[in-house]
Amino acid sequence: MRKLFVTMFVCLVAGFGVAQAQLPAVTLKSLDGTSVNSETLSNDGKPFIIDFFATWCKPCNRELSAIADVYEEWQEETGVKIYAVSIDQAQNIHKVKPLVDQNEWEYEVLLDTNSDLLKALGGQMIPFVVVVDGKGNVVSKHSGYTDGAENELLEEVRKLIAK
Repeated sequence: MRKLFVTMFVCLVAGFGVAQAQLPAVTLKSLDGTSVNSETLSNDGKPFIIDFFATWCKPCNRELSAIADVYEEWQEETGVKIYAVSIDQAQNIHKVKPLVDQNEWEYEVLLDTNSDLLKALGGQMIPFVVVVDGKGNVVSKHSGYTDGAENELLEEVRKLIAK
């Protein structure tokens, strides 16, 4: 019995177990300059998605635009909310709002100019998407984007609301 316990513990510590984690506490900025603690991101008990992007990242912009095309339908069906988090550095943050406006993205947009939240969540490349359940637990993470991958995100959200 002791050996089984030790083996299970080692597997969990080594990362073989899937453990849900709360969002880390990192200070972000809104487009109007207000400080926002990432720990407080929520969606009234419903799932939400954090989508990291940069103005210069073409796959990121394709992903956010693909989601924008169906976002209203997603919200009606699941109530999901999307936070689009720019990792553009401070000298480029003036490009974020024009990009958001040009693409008519209806997301809550936040700025992570030092990539602190991205790093805290284990992201190394963008686009990087994190799905969070209604209790604030990180339930999945994805890097990169291929056309149609947004449908997989919707499926993940559907599974969360079905629980």
